[in-house]
Amino acid sequence: MNTTYLPSLFAPEPFVLDDAFRSFMRPFRWEPTPETPQIPMDVIEMDDSYLVTALIPGVKKEDIHVEIDGRQVMITTEYKKPVFEKKDVRFLRGELSYGFASRVFALGFEVDRAKAVAKYVDGVLTLTLPKFVPAHVEPLVVQ
Repeated sequence: MNTTYLPSLFAPEPFVLDDAFRSFMRPFRWEPTPETPQIPMDVIEMDDSYLVTALIPGVKKEDIHVEIDGRQVMITTEYKKPVFEKKDVRFLRGELSYGFASRVFALGFEVDRAKAVAKYVDGVLTLTLPKFVPAHVEPLVVQ
């Protein structure tokens, strides 16, 4: 009885292939590069307000800007690259992101900007955004 063996993709090959081809045959694994800083956050809705918790570590509170326009909220900041006094500093690993970061989101109700509160403690920005309650509006009488 004759047995024929077919080549296998997983068996060691008798000749050496280029590393690029070997990596091409492996499953693809995408890892994002930390080029653009991100602002991770949670938004919680309560009966009378919204609570926003955003993680912005390593930034001075003077560099954080919050803008509120009706239902839309925008948080912006800048992650500044550290300046070293010595010029012979060499990075061995650079995983931190630097530059501008922003987050824009819309809420279900307009925000009462006059009563909104922003606090920044230990790298955590907490926004308390009360819902805007319109003044009593008289119904229009149809004639």
